[in-house]
Amino acid sequence: MSKPVAGAQLYTVREFCKTMPDVAASLKKVADIGYTAIQISGFGPVDPKDVAKAVNDNGLTVASTHTGWNRFLEDLDGVIAEHRLLACVHLAIGGLPRDYHTPDGIGRFGDELAPIAERLGKEGMDFSYHNHNHELVRFGGKTWLDMLYEQIGPELLKAEIDTYWIQAGGADPAAWIRKCAGRMPLLHVKDMAISPEREQRFAEIGEGNLNWPAILEAAEQADVEFCLVEQDRCYERDPFESLAISYRNLRAMGVR
Repeated sequence: MSKPVAGAQLYTVREFCKTMPDVAASLKKVADIGYTAIQISGFGPVDPKDVAKAVNDNGLTVASTHTGWNRFLEDLDGVIAEHRLLACVHLAIGGLPRDYHTPDGIGRFGDELAPIAERLGKEGMDFSYHNHNHELVRFGGKTWLDMLYEQIGPELLKAEIDTYWIQAGGADPAAWIRKCAGRMPLLHVKDMAISPEREQRFAEIGEGNLNWPAILEAAEQADVEFCLVEQDRCYERDPFESLAISYRNLRAMGVR
């Protein structure tokens, strides 16, 4: 077992990643905070070659990306070529279209994924699924997410558990991390706070109410490689400041 590396999920700063100059500036800010790894998501129409250069210029590693499922289905060659440029081996999707979120939809997804995962495996790459809370809807006593990982094996599908959305779905993030041990190179870490108005809010790591000692212990035992900080909304705070607060708190908790 080794401690995971803290990475920045750049969906957090998506409004600052619409053009290549903005992407380059954002990567520098993230590196200056202390992050050594990133996940690419929410970028504007930028050239992957330019992104790869900016990543290298700032001494960063692309731990993962979020790519739309339709691109895997329609342009797998292009997806693979981009990830070769980025030296990225952990590919992921942020979710599936609504019509997959039934028991039958799992079978359809598995059939479509099998040749894609086989091809990625030949390239030394793997494929992860990122959850929200709606995957915890129950069908006949089991959640959709349980059925997904029971029916599609780890040789095809890795898990990218999201701590906030598991909690929002009424489940225990640490328990889900343990459940997915051995098939989870990536973990999305985000905290949850409650406002005086009883609003459930995204929060910087350690500034909310999630059980981080249990989550991080489970992550280390599950051989998670990267803890990727994502904050969907930062409210009145600058998103880069939010990333910095989360980074400092994660480091204090023992994440590399």
